[in-house]
Amino acid sequence: MGKERLQNYIGKYLSGWGLTAILLVVIIGLPVYTLVYEFFASPPDDAWLHIRDTVLTDYILNSLGLVITTGLLSLVLGVSSAWVVSVCEIPFRKYFEWLLILPLAIPTYIAAYTYAGIFDYTGPVQYLFERLFGVEFMYFDIMNFWGVSVIIALVLYPYVYVVARSSFMNQSASLLEAARVLGSSSSRAFFRIALPIGRPAIIAGLSLVLMEVLNDYGAVKYFGVNTFTTGIFRAWFSLGSAGAAINLSGLLMIFIVILLTAERLQRGKKRIDEGARTGRRIKRYKLSGWKLFAAFSACFVPLLFGFIIPVIQLLFWSLSTIRDVFTTDFFVLMLNSFGLALMAAFLAVLFALIILYAVRIHRMKFYSLLAKVAPLGYSIPGAVIAIGIMIPLLTFDKQIIDFFESAGRETPGLILSGTLFAVTFAYVVRFLMVAISPIDAAFKKVGIELDDAAKSLGANSSKTLWKINFPLVKSAALSGFILVFVDILKELPLTLILKPFNFHTLSTKAYQLASDEMVVESATPALIIVLIGIIPIIILNRLMSNNA
Repeated sequence: MGKERLQNYIGKYLSGWGLTAILLVVIIGLPVYTLVYEFFASPPDDAWLHIRDTVLTDYILNSLGLVITTGLLSLVLGVSSAWVVSVCEIPFRKYFEWLLILPLAIPTYIAAYTYAGIFDYTGPVQYLFERLFGVEFMYFDIMNFWGVSVIIALVLYPYVYVVARSSFMNQSASLLEAARVLGSSSSRAFFRIALPIGRPAIIAGLSLVLMEVLNDYGAVKYFGVNTFTTGIFRAWFSLGSAGAAINLSGLLMIFIVILLTAERLQRGKKRIDEGARTGRRIKRYKLSGWKLFAAFSACFVPLLFGFIIPVIQLLFWSLSTIRDVFTTDFFVLMLNSFGLALMAAFLAVLFALIILYAVRIHRMKFYSLLAKVAPLGYSIPGAVIAIGIMIPLLTFDKQIIDFFESAGRETPGLILSGTLFAVTFAYVVRFLMVAISPIDAAFKKVGIELDDAAKSLGANSSKTLWKINFPLVKSAALSGFILVFVDILKELPLTLILKPFNFHTLSTKAYQLASDEMVVESATPALIIVLIGIIPIIILNRLMSNNA
């Protein structure tokens, strides 16, 4: 009797799927465990004391300043353009609805290199002033804090735009029309009704912008702005201090936790009556005169400077160097990038399916919590994840080398750290959330009755997944695969720290060329990243159109 009860208990709470999901979550959390332990256990070394006494204040102030400045600019650009395309009638409005998302396809570091070249002494801005106004020297210095803040905001505002547009489009027409009847102007209705209703969603989008700002390395490094991320690189590579890199990573993680906590608190306190989300959609305002010009500019200006100008410049540079760039080495570079991204994206989708299916089988809070804990790596900057992975892998490799040396045998060298295994593992940790989100949404649409029916017919869990559930969620799995693939191609700081020696991807090659003042030559790999980055934009727009 006791054995039967034990078997029932194990069958209810544990299974092959459940144990596998638990193991995956434990392994995926390795970087976080490592950093938390090392942050509190490791004594401060000389490098950390030097950083603390000299540049730590700069890291904090610059990071905080970028968060505030870029956040405010992204709010203004994203919310204003979302309001216009949602409730105003302007020329090309239907095109603006999806075109305004396109800047998201341009990584911040690529936008930074491009604008640095545009405003360079020999760039098109200087050339234009010479041709139009006869001015021999008109240099605009954007290589500073304010320049990088504007550039980052121009390519990240779509995070705010997407959620704000979705919120405004789904708000009730009756509330806003009631405000009109009571004599409120459109601006007053926006600030008193539409904005408060959409605030939780808008702040959630803003939090994504701020996390990307804290994750950025290429743009701030190129513009000479010291932040936590540049400090982590300097501590790891220049000073050779794992302790200093860990302490900076720990402080940055505290920064992220405060940010996420603030976002959740403001969302938790906000309660919107469901009636505010139902009913007819508002009849669009017909504008004329300066109002039409202002509304059109609110959509066209961020698109122009966030996407059109950088892409045109990249295309011009790429065409001027394409014969020199398209060599055998370049195709090897593409093979490296695509092969690594395909492998990591496949593993991320596979792990997401295993974890979510374990949740579906057991229907317990414990497994639901696992599904929420597993993708937390997405909220952690890539440089932090890289340090959290490199330290335990280096320790493991050292133990293997010591074992071979003590046995008098030839050492195998680095098996895990400094290899593609480390890079792939880090990608999965970083972008698992991107795979989980669409698959989880698809699973929730599949009735649990199908699983129960399959079980009653004698099908085991594995057969139920591959014969019933997977065909119903495969479109979401494909979307997750594409999204992870593109995010990996764009990732820079994580790849720079973990990549094997003399191994490059499109992102690291573009970064290296631009850092070596070969911005023109970096255009082709950068342009490929941008063009591939448009794919998830198309997917996102279709999802929004279907839900509209």
